[in-house]
Order: sequence, then structure tokens, then C-alpha cells
Amino acid sequence: MAQANTERVLADLYELRQIGEYKSGVHRPTLSSEDMASREWLCAKLRDIGHEAQIDGIANVFGRAPGDGRVALAGSHIESQNHAGWLDGALGVVYALEAARAVAECPNLSTASAGVDVIAFADEEGHFGGFFGSSSAVGELDEATIDAAQDRSGRGALRDLLAQAGLAGRSRLQIDPARYAGFYEAHIEQGATLEGEGNRIGVVTSIVAIWQYRIVFKGEQNHAGTTSMTRRRDAGRTMMELWRRIEDSFPSVAGEHSVWTVGRTVLEPGDPSIIPGRAEMLFQLRDADPIVLDAMQAKLREIVAEIDSEGQCSAHLEIISQTRPAVMDQTVRGTLVEAATAIAPDHWRMMPSGAGHDAQLIQPHVPSAMLFVPSIGGISHHWSENTLDEDIKLGAAIYVDAISRLLSR
Repeated sequence: MAQANTERVLADLYELRQIGEYKSGVHRPTLSSEDMASREWLCAKLRDIGHEAQIDGIANVFGRAPGDGRVALAGSHIESQNHAGWLDGALGVVYALEAARAVAECPNLSTASAGVDVIAFADEEGHFGGFFGSSSAVGELDEATIDAAQDRSGRGALRDLLAQAGLAGRSRLQIDPARYAGFYEAHIEQGATLEGEGNRIGVVTSIVAIWQYRIVFKGEQNHAGTTSMTRRRDAGRTMMELWRRIEDSFPSVAGEHSVWTVGRTVLEPGDPSIIPGRAEMLFQLRDADPIVLDAMQAKLREIVAEIDSEGQCSAHLEIISQTRPAVMDQTVRGTLVEAATAIAPDHWRMMPSGAGHDAQLIQPHVPSAMLFVPSIGGISHHWSENTLDEDIKLGAAIYVDAISRLLSR
């Protein structure tokens, strides 16, 4: 069986952390100079072990293992949120790199020409829209979407930034599902479940869908001092009433792991002396069960329709995006269960993922599995994000062992 060199894993992670270093985290937004440097760093590491490595036209890194034996695909994303953590995504990329090296160094597996292809997806963090790299890799990203994409922080159009990065005109590569026995992704948990229970490894059962909406309210803008309370058509007040009804009614249709969030509200014109004539709410819900998702969406539509029919202000619901939930493959996931049972028998658990990951895009095409390691304090998407070195090493050992089990069959 292949075995991880866990000290090498730590060394790689700390080396990668220096690219775009920000406080104790990193700043590597998609297609920034720091992001491209990290992709070139990965390509060099892959070439050192005999992989064919390249960056494609959407900035995915593909590292193809030599040989024609049984192959696993492994990876995650390498860019970061703005001024954020050093492990989110990077952990899974370095684990994949180590799995490729460990398999290449294992006499039984290398003799059988088994290998691990490594992939670092672009823009999982959504600087331009979210999951562009994994969507492209499975043939679900069209040119029109790329043409329309803009960086959310104002850096410009995706097409322009691809050109600045030297990627204009490059083809976008797609994975061949027939080549792979399975796909593995590792990640920090980004929550506090494992740490709170004293567990050190999570084997993911499913990944939630994320459904996002914009709700717009239109009333009547008017003078805040001369318009009586009974005459007002206050779009902000109507928005708050809808929010209250959501909180009151969603528990009756939600599942055990459902969550919902109002992430942004806007009042226009936004002056203390003017009654808002327009308001906007960005709303998100998450669950892994399609039946629950449909029930929550139906309830949201019902509430918006009620508010709109009452006539005080109009309310309009717009769907922004809806990702698919994904249940991890039982066979591939089973290798993680076997490895965790063998290496950390009393310190692991099965658990759903409350965050979205590239694996949910890959699972419909290649049987997939995910592994979590704890996040200290449950903190992620912030430069203080961290995981104990010993937990990083344990996760690497289990991850490589699981892939070795799959490739040995």
C-alpha cells in the first residue's frame, strides 16, 4: 500500500502558503499574479514526478500520470478568497500531489502502472461566478457564460484577465470519465463539528446544494417627516416583514441540516430622511435533499406571493443560481471509511458538507468521495483559518491510504 510522507505534505503546504502570503493566511484571488504563480508551482511539482502538467484555457491545472494502469483523479482548488485562509482548497491540492507521489513511489502500484491524475480547479471561490473550473472540466461551462463573467471585486472581465494571465486562446480540457476509478477531494471542514466532538476526520456523505435568490420590493419613496405612518408604502418595512415570515415558517419545512441566510439587504435611496421606495434582499438556502430544497423554495414563493398580494408594496422573486446537491459514491467513500477505521479508529465520523465543493460537480461524471480535517475554532474564509499540523498529517495518511486501496483493487 502507498503511504503518505506527511512531513513532505507539511513542507509543501508551508511553501505554497508563501505565495500570496497575507498575515497568517493568503490572498490569491483567481487569475491574480499570485494565483498564477501557485499554479505554476504545482505544475513544476507534478513534472518532477513525471506527470504531464499544463494550465488550460480556464486556468485549471491538469497533471496526467504516466502509465496505462488503474487511475484515480484527485484535487481541489488553489485560489483563495480575498485576504483569507491558507488551507481552504490548498489542502486538497497538496494531498492530491502527495497521493500522486506516494503511488509513484509504491513498488506494487507503480509496477502495475497505476497512477493519480492531479487537478487544481479554477474559481471554486466564485470570484467570477463559482465552480467555473470544475464546470468546464465536465463540459458544463459555455463560452457565453465566460464572455459575461466579471470579477466581483472590480478587477475586470474574465476574458481580459485570462488574456493578462497568458491563457487567451488555450483550449479548455475536459476529464475523461472512463479513465478514472474515482475522484477524491480533501478539505478543511470550515465548521466546528469535528473539533467540538473531539474527532479528527470527517468522511463526507453528501454535499449541499446552494440556491440563491434576489427579492425586490417596490413601494413609494416619500418624505420621512411629513408622511404619516398610515400612508406609508415603505419598501424596507415590507422587506423586514417578509424576513420575519421566513424565520417563522421555514422550520416547518426545513430538514435536519437545512440552513438559510439573508446575506445582504439594500434600502434605496438610503437616506434617514427619506422613506425607502425600493428594497432588495439576497437570500440563500442550503440542503442536500432535493425534496427539502423544493419544499423550502415553494414556501419562499408562497411568502413572497402573500406579501405581494397584500398590496402595501410589490415583491418580486428572482432565482440567481441553483447548484445540484451530490451524494458521495458509496464505493469510493468506502475506501475512506476503511482507511479511517484502520488509522484513526476512534477519531472519525460520517458527516454531510454544509459548504459547496468541486466534488459535487464531478460526482455525476466520476464516482467521488470527500475527506474533512478539523478547522480550529470552526473558522474559514478568514486569514486566521488554521488546522493543527498533526490533524493535517493524519488526514494525509488516510487520504493516501484510501486512494491506494482503490487502485489496488
